[in-house]
Amino acid sequence: MLEPPAPAVLVEAFANTVDVEEGSDEIATPAGLAAWLEGRGLLDAPGTVPDGIHRDYLALRAGLREELGAHVGDAPDPALLAEADRVLAGHPVRITAHGVLTPSAGLSPQRAPLARIAIAWSELVATGDAARLKRCAEHTCGWAFWDVSKNRSRRWCSMRVCGNRNKSRAYASRQRRAT
Repeated sequence: MLEPPAPAVLVEAFANTVDVEEGSDEIATPAGLAAWLEGRGLLDAPGTVPDGIHRDYLALRAGLREELGAHVGDAPDPALLAEADRVLAGHPVRITAHGVLTPSAGLSPQRAPLARIAIAWSELVATGDAARLKRCAEHTCGWAFWDVSKNRSRRWCSMRVCGNRNKSRAYASRQRRAT
């Protein structure tokens, strides 16, 4: 099985902070976001995240989830993508002498992790691995997952659950039309 690279693990975890099926959101509040960042070792100074910065994280997550959905055939919402781009424009990065992207030194401790998430996404795009990170095509799920299929054609986070739901609905629909 193809293991996801570290940038994919970070972006997937960030995208999955919202659970559509359960209706939960780990980063719905600034305190929840701070706890999530601290739990992943991304926030050096414990504490809360200011409201404006919290909104930027939510906008970036929404834009990333839209982009991940495009890989399974959903047309992304241009407004959500534009808002994510606006957030990213305010988070400069620098390239070290070794060619490594890092958050710019002037970013606040609460904004630097946002730049790290952006760097992780850009690394996936640059390597072509972004095509393997997708959002489940089952709209009641929407879970982000790493596509391990050889031809990168997987559409559901789980064939056993979401794929089965989708195929069962399609079968029932065909049966209704036939009668």
